Amino acid sequence: MSIDMGKPSTAGRAPGVEEPPDTGVGTPAAGDRHRLTALQGLAALSLDAMASVAYGPESIVLVLAAAGAYGMGFTLPVTLAIAALLAVLVASYRQVIAAFPDGGGSYAVAKRHLGRRTSLVAAASLILDYVLNVAVSVTAGVAALTSAFPELYGERVWICLGILVLVTAVNLRGVVESAKAFLAPTAVFVGSILAMVVVGLFRDGPVSTASAAGHASALGEGATTVGALLLLKAFAAGCSALTGVEAVANAVPSFRAPAARRAQRTEVALGALLGVMLIGLSILIGRFHLQPVEGVTVLAQLADASFGHNAAFYVVQFATMVLLALAANTSFGGLPVLMSLLARDNHLPHVFALKADRQVHRHGVLALAAVSAALLVFSGGDTNTLVPLFAIGVFVGFTICQVGMVRHWYGERPRGWRAKAALNGFGALLTGVSAVVVTATKFTEGAWLIVVALPLLVLGFEKIHRAYTEIGERLELGRVPQPPQRSRSVVVVPVSGLSRLTCQALTAARSLGDEVLAVTVTHPAPEDRRTAEALRRDWELWKPGVELIEVSSETRSLGRPLSTYVRKLAQTHPDAQVTVLIPETEPAHLWQRLLQNQRGSVVAHAVRRDTDAVICRLRFRITTDAR
Repeated sequence: MSIDMGKPSTAGRAPGVEEPPDTGVGTPAAGDRHRLTALQGLAALSLDAMASVAYGPESIVLVLAAAGAYGMGFTLPVTLAIAALLAVLVASYRQVIAAFPDGGGSYAVAKRHLGRRTSLVAAASLILDYVLNVAVSVTAGVAALTSAFPELYGERVWICLGILVLVTAVNLRGVVESAKAFLAPTAVFVGSILAMVVVGLFRDGPVSTASAAGHASALGEGATTVGALLLLKAFAAGCSALTGVEAVANAVPSFRAPAARRAQRTEVALGALLGVMLIGLSILIGRFHLQPVEGVTVLAQLADASFGHNAAFYVVQFATMVLLALAANTSFGGLPVLMSLLARDNHLPHVFALKADRQVHRHGVLALAAVSAALLVFSGGDTNTLVPLFAIGVFVGFTICQVGMVRHWYGERPRGWRAKAALNGFGALLTGVSAVVVTATKFTEGAWLIVVALPLLVLGFEKIHRAYTEIGERLELGRVPQPPQRSRSVVVVPVSGLSRLTCQALTAARSLGDEVLAVTVTHPAPEDRRTAEALRRDWELWKPGVELIEVSSETRSLGRPLSTYVRKLAQTHPDAQVTVLIPETEPAHLWQRLLQNQRGSVVAHAVRRDTDAVICRLRFRITTDAR
């Protein structure tokens, strides 16, 4: 088994095999059938952003409600400000996609224009956001389910884990498969929200208020003014609706050729749909004079007011529940690609850069699922435990990306670069302020964990990078090595008795080495001495032409005496290559491996730990064929 410690520049492809060219016309290349179209990208990578309309407007309303009915009147202006920021971000990420078609989003931008350390901060913030998005989305979807069926509340953790397993399994089959599976729920959700907005605009008043009846109002009393700090908090809270906007730019390689153009179309479609839904919902909030109440979501009240308490109301609720639960798919589409880029830059283990047959970064998918499962168990399946941690990371990534694009325009200076740089600079200011406000207001509610986790992740990236650098220096990567030379070879074969396995091992050893030594470990116990004497007698009768060497050990250990002998042998033969050939049996059935004594593994571990000898493990397959 060989391990490539170098930079995996062709991860996921067999050596010498080039990817087919993407022409952009005609039949898709063989690999393209496992990549996304623009519509499929909207379903696979936008669920997080789409689902955020279920809690984005509500976050604004809950903050403004502290100022009473007067404060509620600022819902639309705050939403328009968020929509303007959304437009800035969509325009920016379209440029990011064009400039960085290999994906990576804010990480790729920061790496080129802001330096390696800043790029690692961006990557760490994205990783935290993606992981938290999975946990928040799943718990929010299950919360909607348990609200409809309270008897399931006690099983919410297991339901969360079950949904996570389902989403993980779908993504392991490929990003296209996940897009196909989630296309219908996305279409139902978007269609129902848009229909609710259109129908609501034709209503003079709410059709029904049954969902809010009997619930305590969360509206403040007596306020007649709204301060700048409250508006800033409402803006920052509502910006949670912008999470997921960056996912398309992070996963550009997942699209069919021309990948950049398809990703740009997906980004624009996502921004347009999200903006229309956010503004439409905020208009309905003001039109129906909605008041936040405890235990009922704002979206549920709006559906009640527009459609009435009928089947359409339950369609909206069910579609919201399903999409919230499946919004975790955005992370599964974006994070594995980001991790593969980090791995190629030697900031994560190289295994994350490998691709499976369906263009899946399988190890990244499984790692995301494992960490998310731990978060779900830690939080007890409670959304409120995780929400204070959410969205901080994405604001940090937004800000870094915007600043990096300002540097990009300043360096490239294409036509109209000043206007583009001003737009990105304004976006960086808005997202930077939002990041500070959200962190400050949510610090004691759990946001301090993100403040601690972010630098720890960056330190981890740095440590992995240093380890790869040291390994690369020892291996002299990038240099032309000296011509290989043949040296004298000594092969050591551990034996414990005579068998067909011993014969095959010595035959293989004699074909590999100039000198072969059979070594057996003996112990002073009477029964062990009798076994050693029997082996010596049988060996002399067999006469294999290989010397049998006895290594005495006072203890019952096997690995250390052999490794000590091999180390001394290497010292007495400094110009020879010492190889330890370990014969082992390969049972016909998997369960029969439990019957083995694992001596081969013990010897291999000891020799690898204590010596520089080459280890060769010879497998003797035991088949069901009696011959």
